[in-house]
Amino acid sequence: MRKLAVDAGFDIVSDAAEWVEAASSQAPLRVWLAIDATDRVVAGLSMGHVARCLARDGVGAAATVPVDTPRASTWLSFDSFAQADTALGRAWALSRTLPQALVSRFWEETQQALANQADPPSTTEREAMVRQRIGQQLFREGLMTLWQGRCAVTGLDVPELLRASHAKPWADSTDEERLDVYNGLLLAAHLDAAFDAGLLGVDDYGRVLLSPQLLGSAAQLLGVADLPQIAIAPAHRPYLEWHRRRVFRAQ
Repeated sequence: MRKLAVDAGFDIVSDAAEWVEAASSQAPLRVWLAIDATDRVVAGLSMGHVARCLARDGVGAAATVPVDTPRASTWLSFDSFAQADTALGRAWALSRTLPQALVSRFWEETQQALANQADPPSTTEREAMVRQRIGQQLFREGLMTLWQGRCAVTGLDVPELLRASHAKPWADSTDEERLDVYNGLLLAAHLDAAFDAGLLGVDDYGRVLLSPQLLGSAAQLLGVADLPQIAIAPAHRPYLEWHRRRVFRAQ
C-alpha cells in the first residue's frame, strides 16, 4: 500500500494496521488505502468529484468503507494493483485540475509571473494579458486531464490538433467560471471552430447539435454530419445551456 501511494505521487501521512493514509503537497487530494476481505485493493478519496470522474471513466467499483475514516468522501475497489495504480495516478492529476484547485493555482501562478517580470506591468491591460495567458494554459491543462488527452467527440489524441473550448466565453465568465473544467470541451480544431462560432452545440444529454447553417454538403465535408454522443457530467449542463442560448445558431 505504501508503494502504491508513493508511485502515484503521494506522501505517507500515517501507516495504521488497517490502512495507509497519504497526501501530497502538490495536490489537494488525500487517500486511504487498504486490502479488503476478498484481497481487493480499496481506496478512500477525500474529494467526491474526483471519484465521480473515475466512475464516469469506468475506473473502480463502489466499495464499503473498511474502517472508520470519516474524512474519506468515497471508497472504491479495484481488481488489481495495476488498476489501482492507474486510478490513483489519474485521481492525483484530476484533483489538481478540478475547479477550486485550478483557481488556487491560477492566483499563485499569476502573482508569481507578475512579480518575476523584469519590467512589472504598469497598466491594467498588461496585467489582464498575463492573467488570460496563465488562465487559458491552466484551463487547457485541466481539459487535457479531464478528457485524458482526447477530443471529447472524436477521440482524436494528437495534442497539437486539440483545443480547449469554452462554452461560456472567457470575456463573459468570472475567474471561477473561466477555470471550471466543466465550462467547455476538449475538441479537435475544426470542431472547436464550429463550437466557438455557434455552428455546433451540445444538449443536456451530450448529443451534438448542428446549426441549420451547417447542414448539407458543409457538414459532410467537415465530417460532422453524424457525430457520437458525448459523455458529459451534470456540471457541464449549465454552461452548455448558456452556450445554446447565447452562442448556438439555432436558426
